[in-house]
Amino acid sequence: MKLTRHTDNALRCLTLLALEPGRAITVGEIAQRMHMSADHLFKVVGRLAELGYVTTTRGRQGGVRLARAAAQIRIGRVVRETEEDFALVECFSADETQCPIAPACVLATSLDRALKAFFGVLDEITLETLVQQPRRLEKLVRNR
Repeated sequence: MKLTRHTDNALRCLTLLALEPGRAITVGEIAQRMHMSADHLFKVVGRLAELGYVTTTRGRQGGVRLARAAAQIRIGRVVRETEEDFALVECFSADETQCPIAPACVLATSLDRALKAFFGVLDEITLETLVQQPRRLEKLVRNR
């Protein structure tokens, strides 16, 4: 399984915002510091705003900031809300499967359990957890 670039950029954006929770950071600065496309990041920030993770302000003093404390943002939820599809195999969508062994296959059940375990781990992690080593992270994303 591979997360989409959208989700990866959402997590990276939130991480940077959590490092500087009191400051509004422009999309351009986030993109530059986190090595992302600003065009794509505008879409990501729009989605994060819709979901209530960030607030955006236009104008000279504008930018993006966290809408709630990093400790209140669960990474599992962010991933669920920014990814489009968790059907690891075709038979996860019963009406679309062409697999002849789907009704008796154990693989789909095992993959479903693995996916639940994956989210179980991510649900334990908050955004605050991701920034527990702020000095190390800040050094890596320092303005260039």
